[in-house]
Amino acid sequence: MKVVVLTGPESSGKSWLAARLQARFGGRVVDEYVRHFIDTQARDTTYADIPAIAEGQLAWEDAARAEAPSLLLLDTHLLSNLLWSRLLFGACPAWIEPALLARRYDLHLLLSPDGVSWIDDGQRCQPGLDERQAFHRACKDWLLRHGQPFQEIGGDWPDRQRQAFDAVERLLAE
Repeated sequence: MKVVVLTGPESSGKSWLAARLQARFGGRVVDEYVRHFIDTQARDTTYADIPAIAEGQLAWEDAARAEAPSLLLLDTHLLSNLLWSRLLFGACPAWIEPALLARRYDLHLLLSPDGVSWIDDGQRCQPGLDERQAFHRACKDWLLRHGQPFQEIGGDWPDRQRQAFDAVERLLAE
């Protein structure tokens, strides 16, 4: 099984690209648990919610891994939980980063906020390009610091799709 994670700031095309990658290569997509959490709770999240959100994301990921698809596409993973918790609340539960590092991911597609517009969907909270660029840098810094395999994806929508398809084709050919 090859595991590909789409990561980066909000409104950079992670869900859109995950669906296109699945249509092209097959496999299984794991959605972003926090969206489900927000929809079911119908309130703003708090620091006390972070463990439940992270545990929900892991449970969805583990259920998909148990199916053993040849390609697993994660719309996000615990890196988003880690960075959002630190950004919104100034802290993150200590177990989240070790739990993230304990898992194997073959490739992270790090989506840039440049080249596409922010879209308000009722859950997003970073309309400013500077904020989204800072989140992108935080993702990249973490990936570099921990030696995680990644490829940056940017440009307009067709460019993003082409770059992601190329990266996944190379991964699957290994």
